[in-house]
Amino acid sequence: MGIHGLMGYVGSKKYCFYDLQLRNTKIIIDGNNLYHRLYFELGLDLICGGDYHLFTDIVHKFFESLSVCEIQAYVVFDGGCDISDKKLETLKQRAKEKITMAHSLSKGEGGSVLPLLVREVFIQVLEKMEVPFVQCFAEADRELVVLANLWNCPVLTFDSDFCIFDLKAGFCPLNSFQWKNIVTTKVENECFIPAKCYSVQQFCKHFNNMNMSLLPLFAVLVGNDYINLPALERFFSKVHLPIGNSCHSGRKHVRIHGLLHWLSAFVDAEEAMDNVLSYLKAQDRDAVRQLLCSAMEEYSLSDTVNLVQFFQKGIYNSPTAVMLRLPDWVQRSLARGQISPLLRDALVMRRLFLHSQVEDMKKPSAHLITQPVRRVIYGLLVTPTNNLEESNRRNEHPVKTLIVEFDRLEKNLRKSTLEADTHWNLAENISLSSLPEASTEIRLKLLLDTLEVKTTVLASVPLAHRLSVAVTCYWVRYADPKVKLHHLKALLMGSVCGELYDMFPTAEGNSEDFLYVHEQLQKIIQGNPRQKVPNKEDLHIFCQWQCCLQVGLHLNQLLCTPLLHPNIKRLYSGTLVHLLCQKLKSSSLVEDLFNPCPPLKTLYQQMMEAVLLAVPEDCFKSRTLPSAHKSKMGKKKNRNVKSKEEAPALENQPMYEVTNRYLGLMLDE
Repeated sequence: MGIHGLMGYVGSKKYCFYDLQLRNTKIIIDGNNLYHRLYFELGLDLICGGDYHLFTDIVHKFFESLSVCEIQAYVVFDGGCDISDKKLETLKQRAKEKITMAHSLSKGEGGSVLPLLVREVFIQVLEKMEVPFVQCFAEADRELVVLANLWNCPVLTFDSDFCIFDLKAGFCPLNSFQWKNIVTTKVENECFIPAKCYSVQQFCKHFNNMNMSLLPLFAVLVGNDYINLPALERFFSKVHLPIGNSCHSGRKHVRIHGLLHWLSAFVDAEEAMDNVLSYLKAQDRDAVRQLLCSAMEEYSLSDTVNLVQFFQKGIYNSPTAVMLRLPDWVQRSLARGQISPLLRDALVMRRLFLHSQVEDMKKPSAHLITQPVRRVIYGLLVTPTNNLEESNRRNEHPVKTLIVEFDRLEKNLRKSTLEADTHWNLAENISLSSLPEASTEIRLKLLLDTLEVKTTVLASVPLAHRLSVAVTCYWVRYADPKVKLHHLKALLMGSVCGELYDMFPTAEGNSEDFLYVHEQLQKIIQGNPRQKVPNKEDLHIFCQWQCCLQVGLHLNQLLCTPLLHPNIKRLYSGTLVHLLCQKLKSSSLVEDLFNPCPPLKTLYQQMMEAVLLAVPEDCFKSRTLPSAHKSKMGKKKNRNVKSKEEAPALENQPMYEVTNRYLGLMLDE
């Protein structure tokens, strides 16, 4: 949620805040706000698809700072969309704004669009650091407030809606939370984090001791994510709002200031609303009253989930989820963040918004590549057990289910429908309720068949990389524009470099080798200034890979992880991958980076060989070769690569033959 212009207004009012030395306390953190803030304030890559390893480092440092000061963090995330659909128009408008900003970034101009997998990376860090977190069923604000009041501890956020709620211990705005500047007391020798804390009591006191029950009405009159009524402009055009004794910049702040003074004259919200409606046309009053009351309910703390039960006993009982009769395992997985909000919206709303990326806006959306996989996901989500049993009994197909998707079409937001694919449900008699009961073999087969990869292809790939390699095989097959060999090399080299940072501290007997590779990598990075805007084709191709990885992660989670969930921060660093891609276009020598370090070289070869084994043989055949290169390398190439007629099926080729084929492709490149 959010109240237009309020955070900027409140931020300039010192009387609303008091200084706080945070230590030895619980704190409830608005998870969505925090990962946005940390990524953007660090100035990390927004164009090349994200620098997830750097983001991971900053998240680690943030929670380490809390730990040093004995601050116990509890992170609360928003879930899916509100089932009332009151926020639909706001969601559409925000999606349009994201497309506009992504287009601006693709031209090297300003904008702020989070890379696709930032949320997933953030959650992985919380899991690794054992920071307690919960993903609410819908908007988290009210549940977050109830938890903070039960524990009498502050909230950390930058959401202006928290200026309206009655929080016993207030909330600390993220922009004044000085977690990088830990202070140690001289007497007790204890550490604390300096912060500002907002007090709603102080806020209301400044406006003639205004009744706090008037604040929800104030929020909906100013305009929040749930309401923006044109009819209210008649009220603002006729009412005389006091200007007060303060000078404000901007029309919005003048309106906020005047409205607060005007509302402070009323005893309660009912009296104030009657006065507001008196300025409207008689025929509009009942409808506007109903809408205002409905919007104000978003600030009511009744019928909220008790998150104390979740954090203490692992129990999360959402009345909405119970009403919808969602399987218990789905409710638990949603609360634990093991099913994403996108999938929750497909399940509950039959509608979702695909996230914008910085890509080539003249080409179809990068999400187009994953349509077949999304259809399978939707089929697993939305086919009811009784529908499945009835269809099997009659030997019929289940009733078609359509999911509404909002995605980019050039620079516009487009609404389309995608039919759920239920063939797996029929073939294996699988429904959403019975998914955890299906054997690992069936769930793995469903995953790999959807990604069109055979189990044998992944046999030599380390467990931690099997899902990403399977996703990469799918990407190579279906990306448009076509993936070239230098794209594949850059991507896999980037993944191996991601391993480098984790392997080095614990590498026994190989530390010098790892250190040498690390030093050489740093020379490559520092010796090549970053491009302001990468090649558009490369940008689009790597965006498609992230889309493939995202749906691969989602499908794997929905199937209760038949493959080990990969560590995303190791898999992709956008600026590095684009740099390697540029280097590989002109020379394959950069590929020798891992030669001094056998474990890294082996990992690279294992992943490369698996992809080449899985994709069609002519995927990377070069269209043209410089004549000098042909004459010099032709004989060696012919010894290693058989003609199309002679080549046996890839599934039956020994691994050394696949390696020989790869050597031939290197010569092509």
